[in-house]
Amino acid sequence: MAAPHALVEVEGGSSETEIIPSDSASGEAKRPQFGTRFLTDPRQVFQHNAWDNVEWTDEQEASAKKKVSENSQPLPSEKQEEYDNRANEYWNDFYTIHENRFFKDRHWLFTEFPELAPQCSLNRVSHDPALSGSEDRQQDSTDEEQRKGLAALSLTDDGDTPGSSATYRILEVGCGVGNTVFPILKTNNDPGLFVYCCDFSSTAVELVKSNSEYDPGRCFAFVHDLSDVEASYPIPDGTLDVIVQIFVLSALHPDKMQASISRLARLLKPGGVMLLRDYGRYDMAQLRFKKGRCLSENFYVRGDGTRVYFFTQDELHDMFSEAGLEKVQNLVDRRLQVNRGKQLTMYRVWIQCKYRKVQPPETAEEGTRQA
Repeated sequence: MAAPHALVEVEGGSSETEIIPSDSASGEAKRPQFGTRFLTDPRQVFQHNAWDNVEWTDEQEASAKKKVSENSQPLPSEKQEEYDNRANEYWNDFYTIHENRFFKDRHWLFTEFPELAPQCSLNRVSHDPALSGSEDRQQDSTDEEQRKGLAALSLTDDGDTPGSSATYRILEVGCGVGNTVFPILKTNNDPGLFVYCCDFSSTAVELVKSNSEYDPGRCFAFVHDLSDVEASYPIPDGTLDVIVQIFVLSALHPDKMQASISRLARLLKPGGVMLLRDYGRYDMAQLRFKKGRCLSENFYVRGDGTRVYFFTQDELHDMFSEAGLEKVQNLVDRRLQVNRGKQLTMYRVWIQCKYRKVQPPETAEEGTRQA
């Protein structure tokens, strides 16, 4: 369910962007890499296609809030229900029309999310006391949960489950036509790697499977509705090292987001991470919506029937925390993109998150007492 309007983000080249914390993420160290082009003289704005680390003035913030408020009259409930019920149809139509021509491969992912790169090794829980509590109890609990998860994986379908022999497992939710999956498969040469990928749209999944680079020995694509928490995944709980969501959660109805994140968190092994990049509040795409497109607060429907939500850092932090995940990173990326031909400026706002699954020390203590 990759968002159709993420094209500008992909073309903009996030690999050159420095991610910096906003006020709600204060206290985290700035990450100084990749932000190399700063606009110090407004008269030079049209000399480059993009500028990094663009801070908004109070006037810009106020103007954005006003514009959103003016265009926030919700559509009638019957129209909202229609868009919800026909969501699958709209996404299938989108991929039928665009096939694999709309998005570009997201090679910037390996810069922003090194967990996807060949040298990554996240199948161990960090021993940072701030994250893990008691180290010894934590590691014991981690090892036990991993053993249970791997046992379930190997026993399902008599060992024929895709990826049952893998040592490093990644799931991309909302894979679209594979613009994240295929770069991972091409870049990560770990022989123990296996990539699962799913999408709401059966048309998108068929496009992934028909791609000449699709390798059933290293990848398994399947149709799945992220918002249906009763639907089973072909992956046992506690067996994934990484879950990736790129401009996907924003396509869900806000009422279904928390349950979906909590369900995904169960698939992670202790020490596994959930990676997210999605639309931030007052992104250019939000400000461009006209009246008659608002479904609910900060939630809109596009002209093609697909929907999009615009997050704050705190909203995402609360959802991940409720799912039992602990923050590794929660940052806002503000970028000024420029159309030099038309002399236009476009302010993009994205949020990038990394949250780790850490077994609560209480669980390990309970097991010790029961034993």
